[in-house]
Amino acid sequence: MSNEAEQTFSISDLAREFDITTRSIRFYEDQGLLSPTRRGQTRIYSVQDKVRLKLILRGKRLGFSLAETGRLFDLYDADKSSGTQLHTMLELIDSKKSQLQQQMDDIKVLMMELSSAETQCKQALQELTAKQ
Repeated sequence: MSNEAEQTFSISDLAREFDITTRSIRFYEDQGLLSPTRRGQTRIYSVQDKVRLKLILRGKRLGFSLAETGRLFDLYDADKSSGTQLHTMLELIDSKKSQLQQQMDDIKVLMMELSSAETQCKQALQELTAKQ
């Protein structure tokens, strides 16, 4: 039995697992975010490609652009002994965390405003119903 690091996946395996289209996966490859090997015309994806695809999709859900994800991948892949690369990566992470915190704060305020509007609508509806 092969070890997990040697495991490979087809494009349809990944599309099925992540519930996305093969076209999306090819797009991420065109953007330089995935680098499958090829056997003829067949793409062969590694465990690293699978992990990257998972991170791409998670990043998308959290509001990361593909360019931001690509930049993080590039920085991670670069010489990890370079303090400059690591500082840049930390700055990107900090910036994204700040953006996400602001979004969370905005969502909390919006939820409170919606709850208040909902309460007012229910009260107005009760008053209308009581008058009839």
